[in-house]
Amino acid sequence: MSNLYTHQAQNSFKTWALMTLFFALIIMLGWFFSYFYNDVSLLFIAVVIAIFMNIFSYWFSDKIVLKLHRAKPATREEYFDLWNAVENLSISAGLPMPRLYVIEDNAPNAFATGRNKEHAVICVTTGLLNILDKNELEGVISHELSHIGNRDMLLSTVIVVMAGFVALLSDFFLRSQMWNNSRRNQSGGAPLLVIGLVLAILTPLAATLIQLAISRKREFLADATGALLTRYPEGLANALRKISAASMSLERANNATAHLFISNPFGSKSRSGFHKLFMTHPPIEDRIRALTSQTK
Repeated sequence: MSNLYTHQAQNSFKTWALMTLFFALIIMLGWFFSYFYNDVSLLFIAVVIAIFMNIFSYWFSDKIVLKLHRAKPATREEYFDLWNAVENLSISAGLPMPRLYVIEDNAPNAFATGRNKEHAVICVTTGLLNILDKNELEGVISHELSHIGNRDMLLSTVIVVMAGFVALLSDFFLRSQMWNNSRRNQSGGAPLLVIGLVLAILTPLAATLIQLAISRKREFLADATGALLTRYPEGLANALRKISAASMSLERANNATAHLFISNPFGSKSRSGFHKLFMTHPPIEDRIRALTSQTK
């Protein structure tokens, strides 16, 4: 019988299965381009550049995101209920209390960031604090603490490294073919070039789909873990209902940080079918269904 524990285990397994697929995709693309140019050094150069860019973003992601959304530190005196909820749930989760920030925005939303649990940040909007009751707020905080406890920030950084690596290799190959057509005239060169062009175009798309799929799985996992922390799945489910009903976008919403938030910061309604492949978050209806089905 399915329960929160099996739901958590299933999503964790699916995430690592997708990560394995991601690694296989990178190895395939890297091997082909190295073979095509007969130069392994190109592969190492791309890896070094991608890793350097993403290590920088990993170490400074919290500062960048907070500055981008004009977040301000939340004091215990001004946001007493928020502070207490985070403090109590952090103790229950066995985590250091993260730094707290607030965004002055009517759109209800929240996110967690930081390079590890010792340097984590939880940020909420004033719109979220205005519409949630105590149990609902604890549900949202437990979700964000779960991201911290599950080391999702580290996983997201690894995913960005791999996706960046794929994009760099593909872009390099496509640009090089604009200036160098010598392979077309070599024996067997034309078919190999066609294969390379197809890989260069389709592989970044596949990498993006895998990246988004992993992001959606981590949201389900954080929901399940957060419900286990509070022992009250309805709290988070009700919070998600209210957040979805608000259907407004953050004033400074952007694609670079959209995956961090508990709900799509653009306020777009859940889609189905093919469009779901390109969503950073699973539809809220699916998340609520997953939470409430465990209590029946």
